[in-house]
Amino acid sequence: MDSDPPLPIPISYISNRYLLFSIDAVTYLRREHHICGVLIGTLPQIPQQNVFLGLPLELMPEEARLLVDKGVACIVDEAKAHAGMRSLLEGDRARYLRDLESQGQHAMRLQSDRKEQKREEALKKLDEKKAARARNSPSASAQTESSAAIVDIFNSERSNGNTSRDTSTSTASSRMGITPATSYPPLPPPSSTLHLPPPSVPASYPLFAHLHARGYFLSPGLRFGCNYMAYPGDSLRFHAHFLVVSYDWDEEIDLMDVVAGGRLGTGVKKGFLLGGAEKSKQEVENEADRVDSVRAFSIEWAGM
Repeated sequence: MDSDPPLPIPISYISNRYLLFSIDAVTYLRREHHICGVLIGTLPQIPQQNVFLGLPLELMPEEARLLVDKGVACIVDEAKAHAGMRSLLEGDRARYLRDLESQGQHAMRLQSDRKEQKREEALKKLDEKKAARARNSPSASAQTESSAAIVDIFNSERSNGNTSRDTSTSTASSRMGITPATSYPPLPPPSSTLHLPPPSVPASYPLFAHLHARGYFLSPGLRFGCNYMAYPGDSLRFHAHFLVVSYDWDEEIDLMDVVAGGRLGTGVKKGFLLGGAEKSKQEVENEADRVDSVRAFSIEWAGM
């Protein structure tokens, strides 16, 4: 079972981007708060990762703002937070390295156990095949036994020859190298003095928060020329239901944009959703009130 990270979750603000480096935070926010984000990390050894990228996870400003408004996360200036690395005591550093070494040894034991289990399963299947052949053909049984004896002798000689080499490398291979994704620990959690104000968000944020509050998962919609893609559940399990475009309440909408969006949505088996925050004669200053005043309309072509 995934472990829930302590709240509020620090969102790293680096080069005008909102990033998450903790896998526990990523899985928790996706599971509990419908925050998908976009994975942007790659591995130097695998430059062409065309299906799934890795950590860190980049959040849209709307996602970061939503989490801050709900009290789930905070924005941290990472450049200032990491200034504490210079003042890290040698004892704390050594203790942290020992902890990483212990984690590496545990990971190596788990991998060895899995390999041993697979080996035992393979040997069991081989024994079952030998028994089946022996029942079907007595002559084949004698040949199988002689072949098995030769294989046993070969394996014994190979294991004896590798004993000295395995002994010399056992210490180096007894643990995996662990590369932490975050700096907490060894650094303490960021103090409130390092927290930044909530992110500034585009005018489409009320519609984003409106759909999110109704259980939709939202992701960037640039691929389809819209603000967001709205999914009825996790985007790893469902196709998007709507192409979402936000407008100001009193903004004029070109009819051809409505026609193009409706035809595009229908062509890719999605609805075309228009929406925005309804405003009275007096501007609504409270962001929560703006979210509550959102109205949305969907357009679908009955035939093409």
